[in-house]
Amino acid sequence: MATLAHDAHTPTQTHAEVTRDVVNTLGTAGRGYFMLLGLAVAMFLVGAVTFVALLKYGLGLAGYTPPVMWSVYITTFVFWIGIGHAGTLISAILFLFRSPWRTVVYRATEAMTVFAVMTAALFPIIHIGRQWFFYWLLPYPNSRYLWPNFKSPLIWDVFAITTYFTVSSTFLVVGLVPDVAAARDKMFGWRKKIYEIASLGWKGTHEQWRHYTRAYLYLAALATPLVLSVHSVVSWDFAMSLVPGWHGTIFAPYFVAGAIYSGVGMVLTILIPLRKALKLEHMFTEYHFDNLAKLTLFTGSILFYAYAMEYFVAWYSANKFEQTSFWLRAFGPMWWAGWTMIICNAFVSQLFWFKKIRTNLTALFVISIFINIGMWFERYVIIVSSLSNDFEPWAWGQMNPTWADWGILMGSFGWFGMWFLLFARTFPVVAIQEIKETIPWPRLRKGGH
Repeated sequence: MATLAHDAHTPTQTHAEVTRDVVNTLGTAGRGYFMLLGLAVAMFLVGAVTFVALLKYGLGLAGYTPPVMWSVYITTFVFWIGIGHAGTLISAILFLFRSPWRTVVYRATEAMTVFAVMTAALFPIIHIGRQWFFYWLLPYPNSRYLWPNFKSPLIWDVFAITTYFTVSSTFLVVGLVPDVAAARDKMFGWRKKIYEIASLGWKGTHEQWRHYTRAYLYLAALATPLVLSVHSVVSWDFAMSLVPGWHGTIFAPYFVAGAIYSGVGMVLTILIPLRKALKLEHMFTEYHFDNLAKLTLFTGSILFYAYAMEYFVAWYSANKFEQTSFWLRAFGPMWWAGWTMIICNAFVSQLFWFKKIRTNLTALFVISIFINIGMWFERYVIIVSSLSNDFEPWAWGQMNPTWADWGILMGSFGWFGMWFLLFARTFPVVAIQEIKETIPWPRLRKGGH
């Protein structure tokens, strides 16, 4: 089997070997795959049963206790929206900058983006109560002569989710067309018929490639502002409020950096076992993981700075409400969550200054798990601690999550994992055509060979 040289950036495989290796991942799955898929489906069913209980008995089953009426569900919503940002960054922005290391990893991150947004879209519906009326959030002419309140964060989230999902899924589908056509030519039976439909009549002609490259470039340019705009809108759900700990101008860039940080962490969590399961170790190499770790270090350092500035501004402002809010985050009843956030996000990522850690897959995987935990707790601390300690001390209260909160959280990971695993065995999870573009053409030897 052809492999990458230790310090090479381009594969030594031939074009035929690239197609063969990627198409082989679409074959019969092994026992490990079905075990992972079964675990994901089981977790999703736990979430589904919990949601049915919420429909029957109401949101009283969740840990909503005044004044904390936003809790685990909104925390998980922001978490999953953030996960999708790494996919857009790697697939769109790094494409515009012609970064060579994105070619192997970006297809998996694009799929991760779409399924993360699909997961996030569930949570505003779960959170609102009376979920059967969720369509009232949509601005459409109706017999009630009512329109949604466009000043409501829920409406902002509806527009953010629909825009992000539309552009991300279009970007994924367009990028898949040449690779699905390559798989189509290697398949037989019902799979071949499915790929014939999905490839949209792709023949690889010059005219098709010309239109494809232009369309992909325009979609990349369109998707790039979404990295900044979508999570900025999500941050304004909080920053537009006067609640201590929320009302800050740093929230938009702070949330965007955190979203990319958590997304790259999830990319590492997914790709490290995926390369082993699909037998693509010769494609996902040290070079790619080293660059992903550097990107994680960069965004983690931005978060480190943002955390320091939050506490500095609270102290420097001499605003007793802000000072109290941040003091309680570190030393109040939720100190454990606050320090989990700081340690996992600000300090753990600093280990990536060392190349031995950046290129050690076991260390990368463990650190990525800590990053995911830390980023979920970041959103939990921002939301719950701020609502717990408002302006009036007599109104303070603590939020106690219940089984319904954890059931829905578990179900969200099962929902996401189920769709991603199904995608990985149905469509090429590595971009065949873009990898071929990085392979140098063989040089002619004497005699024309």
